[in-house]
Amino acid sequence: RAEMEQDQLDRETFSCSICLDLLKDPVTIPCGHSYCMSCIKIHWDAEDQKGIHSCPQCRETFTPRPVLKKNTMLAALVEQLKKTGLPAAPADHCYAGPEDVACDFCTGRKLKAFRSCLVCLVSYCENHLQPHLDVPGLKKHTLVEPSRNLQENICSQHDEVMKMFCRTDQTCICYLCSVEEHKGHDTVSAAAERTERQRELEERRGNIQQGIQDREKDVKLLQQEVEAINHSADKTVEDSEKIFTELIRLLQKRSSDVEQQIRSQQETEVSRVKDVQEKLEQEITELKRKDAELEQLSHTEDHSQFLLNYPSLSAKEPKGSSSIKIRPLRPFEDVTAAVSELRDLMLDVLRDSWANISLMVSEVDVLLSEPNLEPRSRAGFLKYSCEITLNPNTANTKLVLSEGNRKVRWMNHLQSYPNHPDRFTNWPQVLSRESLTGRCYWEVEWSGRVRLAAPYNNISRAGGGNECGFGGNDKSWALICSQTRLQFGHNNIWTSISAPVPSRLGVYLDHGAGLLSFYSVSDSMTLIHRVQTRFSQPLLAGVAVGSESSAEFMNLTS
Repeated sequence: RAEMEQDQLDRETFSCSICLDLLKDPVTIPCGHSYCMSCIKIHWDAEDQKGIHSCPQCRETFTPRPVLKKNTMLAALVEQLKKTGLPAAPADHCYAGPEDVACDFCTGRKLKAFRSCLVCLVSYCENHLQPHLDVPGLKKHTLVEPSRNLQENICSQHDEVMKMFCRTDQTCICYLCSVEEHKGHDTVSAAAERTERQRELEERRGNIQQGIQDREKDVKLLQQEVEAINHSADKTVEDSEKIFTELIRLLQKRSSDVEQQIRSQQETEVSRVKDVQEKLEQEITELKRKDAELEQLSHTEDHSQFLLNYPSLSAKEPKGSSSIKIRPLRPFEDVTAAVSELRDLMLDVLRDSWANISLMVSEVDVLLSEPNLEPRSRAGFLKYSCEITLNPNTANTKLVLSEGNRKVRWMNHLQSYPNHPDRFTNWPQVLSRESLTGRCYWEVEWSGRVRLAAPYNNISRAGGGNECGFGGNDKSWALICSQTRLQFGHNNIWTSISAPVPSRLGVYLDHGAGLLSFYSVSDSMTLIHRVQTRFSQPLLAGVAVGSESSAEFMNLTS
């Protein structure tokens, strides 16, 4: 390992800090640092217009440009080291690929940048970054992760670093901008604005993280509820199967009992009938015998013999008609009728019971209905409060923003806003910067005539048609507020609302539940209008103000 470290040290010692390869035609400049002759020439050629030439490593300057002469001893050492077999050049993964930020100082094949300097607006590899770590003046520079967007920090008009922020126009500017076109605007240093926004960001992150924790608890609770639902459903199915099985078994037993009774009665009745039938058959036989004797006697020609035998055959015969009374056929039809009656009774019971069972199943509802999920007090709504700031790039030129872009007023004269594709050209409207999802709540104080809206970001901006006006299309929901009445509109369908007109309105959004509600703000909160729909995109907060009107989104998070 020591040999490898020594080899690497030898390579670094005899490498050019510009191209990071072994020195070629090495030259040593007055400060003592050595470079490839071609590398330092290219570097100084770029500095010729400044008239001052510097060392890329220590930044020492030279006037006039030093004459370069090959360092023969150093060249000989480099050649000797080449013969000893040095390790290969840096691995390919050290070089910048198409997706990487490349070092701006490297010539030839560039290495990956290790840091970017927000002062120099240059990206450096580890070797070229070294002066920023050693030179006292460079140590004060701000180093960040490698960035491709350093040139965005340069003012396109003045070619200066933008170190200031215009709160009026919500844009980064340079110092010259602050004393020229942004003169009189509310300007601060970019660092100060970052500090303020960082504080807001941390607060928002805190709210988001709290929201995550709350939702994670809800998810855990819902998971437990799913398990409880599954367990209850499985248990109920099992119990129902047992009950219905018992009913089926009972019906089968009753069916078997009825069958057994019928068969028993069948056997008894058949036996009785056969006894009578057998007796009758015996009587028939006897009668046939007597009939045969009488027939034989009737054919006797001897009168004396006939009269002698006739008395013995004149015994009393049974009546000519049978005394047996037969009931109508289907003797068990009354049983069938009784079973049918039982069936009808059971069907009625099952029908009524089934309706009751179905109703009980359909009424199983482990979650509260969506409207009941809304808070009932202002304190409950404030848990979901979000800070709304208005986007100057969307504001119509008849509107002026103030109070940190939370208040909007209608003006008689046009404002000199720069052209922007997001700006409303005809309607006196403005949108929020914030994209709204989940549960959000905000409050607005207003005067005159305004429209409080929740539109999609893709609402049209150019023109004066309904496709741009809040509530006049299928991309926005809006409440019109005037001193005398309230109206709610969506897709250009407007509904008058019978309610006292409040000076402060609260808007509650539950995006996932498709719920948008407007409230008159008080401790108890009075519902003015509620919309239940399905939102297909994130929403923005929006407001339109009429002549001599204003609206202010209140800061509820402080």
